[in-house]
Parts: sequence; structure tokens; C-alpha cells
Amino acid sequence: MSRPILAQIHPAALKNNLAVARRHAGTARIMAAVKANGYGHGLRRVAQALRDADGLAVVSLEEAIILRDTGWGKPILLLEGMFEAGELAECIAQRITLVVHHAEQIAMLEQARVVSPLPVFLNLNSGMNRLGFKPPDFHAALSRLIACPNVGGITLMSHFATADEAVGVIDQLEVIQAVFANLNHPVSLANSAALLRYQATRCDWVRPGIMLYGASPFVEEDARALDLQPAMTLSSRIIAVQTLAPGDAVGYGASFIADRPMRVGIVACGYADGYPRHAATGTPILVNGQLTRTLGRVSMDMLCTDLTDLPGANVDTPVVLWGKGLPVEAVATAAGTVSYELLCAVAQRVPISEA
Repeated sequence: MSRPILAQIHPAALKNNLAVARRHAGTARIMAAVKANGYGHGLRRVAQALRDADGLAVVSLEEAIILRDTGWGKPILLLEGMFEAGELAECIAQRITLVVHHAEQIAMLEQARVVSPLPVFLNLNSGMNRLGFKPPDFHAALSRLIACPNVGGITLMSHFATADEAVGVIDQLEVIQAVFANLNHPVSLANSAALLRYQATRCDWVRPGIMLYGASPFVEEDARALDLQPAMTLSSRIIAVQTLAPGDAVGYGASFIADRPMRVGIVACGYADGYPRHAATGTPILVNGQLTRTLGRVSMDMLCTDLTDLPGANVDTPVVLWGKGLPVEAVATAAGTVSYELLCAVAQRVPISEA
């Protein structure tokens, strides 16, 4: 008999979240981010659920090929562009749209012999200092792309560093507006946080990611307040119950010591399943639909939960680690991380099914 841990994917939730993104996007087209195996939800499964998106964004050519093999015929954006000139032929064959973010990629396009031009997104580094041309270099890069016969349509893009935080987007947006002024090209700016909060960032293309999977990009506002539904529920069951006396410890390192008589449930889920090892005592968990907390240190295959005030909980009682009834961002915040990491980290050994 297999372990009781299971990741259930909810296609209906993905469709709902895309509809929420569409409401915020207005007339903008949606380039749905499905990188990292659809944020851990399964690339093919997510592409099917998000078939009404206008395009899909990935980071590897391999992901793009998988999407084409599923029958996806609309645009696919390669967010980091090509890494070497040898990839260009496959990009053309698969009709991939390339992000261009450094001069070497422009040189690859200029030196290539191609049968049909490729559409590109030209990336402006407006302050995140990760990818893209800095403002003094941007117009020269654009001029080279305009002059290159191997380049088709050009979309201008940038990425926000703090759209999900109180500081917002104003500083970067001022840079973007100054650089893009009087340029007659489509524009793509908004990620999930910007799409939800900043109308000025909703241009020709928006690029939602985490919101499509039912997680809020904001620390202070959970997904339910944004009409988002969890697209993944990670669940398991209690496989043992221990009774503690005051002074008894739980788990490796004895990091939790009971200060009263307690009942502790042992859950079949650990860091080898993708649950964060650094989740401390107090991380929220649902036992039979009731909110309680984890106790002690997460181990490879198990974690502990407080059943003291849940007398009906026993061996085989269902547990939700995150998902329906427990937003993944609540678990992530308690564990000092982000929901993106938790969703992407679900291990291959965890069975996945559609709800």
C-alpha cells in the first residue's frame, strides 16, 4: 500500500484564476507563466487548463517543445531567450518568441541565416538589475533589432522587483515610461502583483504567474480576498499518535518540549516530499478540516502536529498541508519562504492526480 500523501491539482481553479486575471487585464493579452513545470502543477496539465490564455511563458526550449507537442498553437515566450546560436533553428521550427536581454543574443540573431523572422521581446532593466539592457543602452539595442532582417515583431518589456511590496512600482515605472516614450511597439510589464494593483502596468501583454495557481503575491492579503482558488492541495494522513507528558520532547533535536499533557499526530509528509524543513513549530496545518499547528522539526518523511484540542483526530485522519482550506502563502509565510518555492518543490515521489 502506498503512502497516503497526495498532490491534487484542480483544473477548475486554474480556469477560475485565469478568469480573474482576465478581468484585471482588460484588453491586454495574457501571457501565462507556466515555467518550472507549471509551478509544480504539471506543464501539460496546466497548459490544458489555461488553453484560453493568449500565450504561455517558459524558461527552456524543452518546455516550449513540450507545449507544441500538446497542440498549443498560440505564442510561446522564452523568458531567458536563447543561450546559444545553435538553438535558433529549433526556435524557428517551434515558432518561439524570444526575450532578448543582452547584446550577444542580438549578435546571434544578426549572424544567423533563417527562413523566417522571429518575434522578440526586448527587455529593459528598469531597476531590478537582473536581466535586460540598462536605459542608456536600450535604444541602441532596439535599433539593431529593427535593422535585423531575422527579427519580426518587437515587443518592449520590463519586470518589477517590488510590485508585491509597499514601495510598489512607481520608481521603475518612471524609468520605463521615460525610455519607452515615443516608441511605437507593443509593451509587456505586469506580473501578478502589478496586474492586481497597478492599472498603469496593464499594457498590451500581461504576464501573470503565481496568481494563476491560486496564491496571493501579497504578504498582507490572502488569495481568497482576491477571488483566487488554490490549484494544488497537498494532503496526507496521520499515521501514528503519541501522548506526551510535560517535559517530553518531539522529533530530531528535541526542539519542541511539551509544557502540558499533549496528543501529537505523526503525518506522512516530510522534506523529501517537498515540505519545508525550516518550517518551525506553529506552522499552520489542517487536521480533518480544523486548523492546528506543526510541532518540532520536520524530518525527511514525517512531521508532527498538535492534536491536543482535536480529540476526534486519530490514525488515518486526513490532513491538508496546503491548498483547499489552507492558503499555501500562509504556510510559506510561517516557514519564512514564498508560495512559489513550496509549489515548485513538491517532490517527484509525491503522486499527483486531478481533482
